[in-house]
Amino acid sequence: MIRVYTSITKSYIPKARVLAKSLKRFHPDWEFNVVFSDTLPLSFDLTKEPFDSVTLIDEFEIPDKEQWIFKHSIVELCTAVKGFMGERLCARPNTDAVIYLDPDIMIFNSLEPLIEMLDEYDILLTPHLTHNEGISDRNPEPIENELTALKYGVYNLGFYAVKPEGQGLEFVKWWSNRLHFFCDENWREGLFTDQKWCDIAPGLFSKLGIIHDPGYNTATWNLKYRPISKRKGIFYAGDKPLRFYHFTGYDSGKGLVQLKKVPSYKNAKKLWDIYDKELKANGHGDEDFNHWHYNYFNNGEKITKEMRRLFRAWDIQDNFKKPFHTEGNSFFNWFYSDNYKKNKENYSKFQLNDI
Repeated sequence: MIRVYTSITKSYIPKARVLAKSLKRFHPDWEFNVVFSDTLPLSFDLTKEPFDSVTLIDEFEIPDKEQWIFKHSIVELCTAVKGFMGERLCARPNTDAVIYLDPDIMIFNSLEPLIEMLDEYDILLTPHLTHNEGISDRNPEPIENELTALKYGVYNLGFYAVKPEGQGLEFVKWWSNRLHFFCDENWREGLFTDQKWCDIAPGLFSKLGIIHDPGYNTATWNLKYRPISKRKGIFYAGDKPLRFYHFTGYDSGKGLVQLKKVPSYKNAKKLWDIYDKELKANGHGDEDFNHWHYNYFNNGEKITKEMRRLFRAWDIQDNFKKPFHTEGNSFFNWFYSDNYKKNKENYSKFQLNDI
């Protein structure tokens, strides 16, 4: 069995639907799983979804789970649980391969070649860049993508694939452990959620394969070298069939802005038009999906980034076992107390300098 999964909160349910349906179009016998770091909408009915299973974050055995969740932003949390879910899927009987795909991805052709690659390798990753940017002549603009990759990660962890044994299993366990303790969006300290860890993975795992085929994980950051075309009803990225496209920046609008800079804009825009249509048909913008449960205290007040960063300090965590609660001797009341306000500078110097 090939087990595919993605990681979402409520707002990404429409995207996960599009991903699941596009996958099942080519691989109806592959299993599609969702790990869900949120509360399910009241209207959610798994029997009516294109998902084979949904795993809630509550199902993972995480020490001091409430504290662990509290200290992560929505992006950090959704990436941190990817390792736990990968381990769980690898442990299921009759598993031949485990594949992760970000929810803002859509499948455009068969992914069977990935399984063939796993005959040779135990781990598969896709780099952000597969072409050098040329000589900069001390002008940083032409090599902006390379500088970004150095900052946020050489490999895009919107995708990975492993065998559930050998170095594949070893990689998942190693990565899961690192994400448990260090899934931080803090590039100044050399960390960016789940991605930066994999910069060192090729040196640790000799059976790791790097996919250079332009059809995999095509996105705005590599379209300059992967012009989109369509022949006989099939989309191509460069000279290879487009396997899956990563629609990063769809919600913010940045993706379309960047898209206009590439030579194959008109053909690439067709992909975005298809994706836009599919999203709207699958509930994108539905108000039921707007509220992230872990973004609020139990009194309805919003949790700020400053609060989460501050709570990462271990001595503070020890004082507040239920950080989402606001009653009595709570983190919420301490944060708004005169004592904290008077001593804020002492706390900020070790945790808040990257906000």
